[in-house]
Order: sequence, then structure tokens, then C-alpha cells
Amino acid sequence: MAIPPAESATSQGAESTNAAIARLEAAVLKLEVDVLGIQEIDFNQSRSLHVHHVQEIARTMETEHWAFAPTLIGTPGGAWHALKKDSEAAHMQLITSTSGTLTETAYGIGLISKVPVKKWHRLELGRSIIGLPLAVPRKRGVGLAYVKDEPRVALAAELENGFTIAVTHLSFVPFVNYFQLKKMQRWISQLPGTPIIMGDLNLPWNLPEKSGWKSLALVKTYPSWAPRIQFDYVLTSQKGLTSIVSKVLTIPKLGVSDHLPIGVEIKRRADS
Repeated sequence: MAIPPAESATSQGAESTNAAIARLEAAVLKLEVDVLGIQEIDFNQSRSLHVHHVQEIARTMETEHWAFAPTLIGTPGGAWHALKKDSEAAHMQLITSTSGTLTETAYGIGLISKVPVKKWHRLELGRSIIGLPLAVPRKRGVGLAYVKDEPRVALAAELENGFTIAVTHLSFVPFVNYFQLKKMQRWISQLPGTPIIMGDLNLPWNLPEKSGWKSLALVKTYPSWAPRIQFDYVLTSQKGLTSIVSKVLTIPKLGVSDHLPIGVEIKRRADS
């Protein structure tokens, strides 16, 4: 089972909707994976030509097992608000091929699986109350701008093959992201199946292993045009590590993200 998390890229300029979808399809077909976790995903955004990224990727992978977990309504970097916590917003928490509805512009994370999914789960991870000055693109080069943190969530799928896989995109604020990871590890450890966490953890230098979980791939992933640091990981618990064998996959450059994808082939040990 190959599991590469990869961030989406928005379509720019005069690219048509058909061309944007074709570019996305080409990237997905290069992966040849069974389970795909993605971050920074658009839903009905004008900047990405109103393409429903998760649904289009699932169509290309020829599977009906997919979920989109919105983290905010609106556009990151522009006008947005967190999802409401009342019961009326329950149908917006998780959008799948069979449940949930969403008509607003949204942004979040996604999970697509060729392996049948028994149950979907969502975990709220909160956000930092402070932001940070970050490098942002400008008309002339790159500049610094104060950026507010966004709400963060985790999305997990209980698979019929005995694995439970979760994807996330953690805060860029130091310490906050580490505590979010620990919360996510406690949560997925209580779910059935061998736990796998993947995504953009915004933690460099293999810091996720300080949490006690094992990184299954040590690969520099950022920036995609000249990778110098690893922000993206595939993790499993020490207990999970005893029941699997894994191999890092060589994933071609996709040309759709400022992060490189990371892939791992995971199989159960014969004696487990």
C-alpha cells in the first residue's frame, strides 16, 4: 500500500478548467497509489477554477472511497471563518461520496482510498492564537507578512485491510504543531486497526520521532524545486511498527505543489 501525502496547487492565469483537471489527473496517474492524503485542498474556489479537488482525484483513481474535511469556509489568506460548532453545521464537517453537503467556498484536507473504507473520522486540532511572519509571494520576489493560523483538523479512514490511516496539516507555529501531533496520536491509537499518520506536520529535522512514533521515510520535501528540509511524514506507532514492513517509494515530481510527495509501501509481516 503506497501512501504519499501531497499538497495541491491552485490553477493560475488563463488556464481553463479542463486544462486544470487534466494537469491534476496527470499528476495523480504518476503516483499509482492505493491511498492518497492531500493538504491545502480547495472546494469551489475561484482561484482554482471551482474544481472539487478531492472528487476529481477520486474519479481519476477510479474509487468511490474519498472524504474532504473542510478546515475553514472562505479563502485562506483572504476572508474566511471557522466552521460553526452547532448541529446545523454537522453536514459540513465531512464530505464524502455518500454523505455531507457543502455549497460554500471551502479549504481543507482530503483522503482518497482504493481500499474500501469502513468508517470515517474527524478530529478538531484547534489553532494557534498567535500567527507568525511568513514569507509570501509578491509581484516582485518574496516578502514577509504576518499570517494568522488556521483551524487544523485530522481526517482518518478505517480501512477494510486492518489499517487506520489519518491525514493532517498541522500548524506552522512551533510547539503548537507538536502538541497537535500528540493529540492526534492519542486519538488514532484509540481507533481500531494499525495506525498510520501522514501529512504536512510543519516539523523539521525529524522532530516527529521525538513523539515516540517512527518515521517511515526520511526524505527532504520542501521546497519542491530545491528540497532542503522535511516537513512531510508518514508515521506509525511503536506497536504498529512491529506488525509491518515498509519501503520508501521513489515518487516523481508532480509539478502541482511547493512540496514534494512522499510515498511508502507498507505490508503486514507474515508472522503478524
